[in-house]
Amino acid sequence: ESGSFDPDEVLSSSIKEIIGDSSLDILGVKKRPYVILFLGINGTGKTTTIGKVAHYLKKNGKSAVIAAADTFRAGAIEQISLIGREAGTEVIKHDRGSDPSSVAFDAIEHAKARNIDYVLIDTAGRMNTNRNLMDEMRKIKKVSKPDLTLLVIDAVSGQDSVNQARMFEENVGYDGVVVTKLDTDARGGSILSIYHDLKKPVVFVCVGQGLDDIMPFDRDWYIRKLLPESENRTVQE
Repeated sequence: ESGSFDPDEVLSSSIKEIIGDSSLDILGVKKRPYVILFLGINGTGKTTTIGKVAHYLKKNGKSAVIAAADTFRAGAIEQISLIGREAGTEVIKHDRGSDPSSVAFDAIEHAKARNIDYVLIDTAGRMNTNRNLMDEMRKIKKVSKPDLTLLVIDAVSGQDSVNQARMFEENVGYDGVVVTKLDTDARGGSILSIYHDLKKPVVFVCVGQGLDDIMPFDRDWYIRKLLPESENRTVQE
């Protein structure tokens, strides 16, 4: 009926208002190599996310190289090497303890020499102190001059994610967010608070463990996920 009150409609338009229509398509970029720097605290799924992004790019006919610039943590270089192998993407790495910025620099030079489309830079998520970590991230950013800096946060940690995001924004700066573990947080309310509190676009969401479980963030998909009513309707149809 015309003029009837539809709570879904009201909610949907409120969500659209908060989120806006800022979507970011990394496939359409013209610059080569296009450098993406990934930031995030350990445990958010940053390293696996990089593998998923590499896989996503490859699936869309693009080439990428990964820089193993988390040289601080034992096992980080091995982890990203394994993920790179799984995604069929070359990983540029130095020894543990070496200068992360020089790894990023080498990966960019490698991409230029071989005409590779994207450079994906993994970074440390924990050091002796936060101050150390932020100084290191600033240095990598200065050397690699990324075209896009993405912060990886997980959907599960709520306010903690927002606090981490603020810390990175104040100290390093970033352009957009990748939200992981959306499979475990069925309603994904955290995305709303990211838009509301951080005013940054969500570029990708990760919805599972597999390499394929990543998608560019889509506002309409998200609204359908958030509104149980519309889900039921699609099921019944």
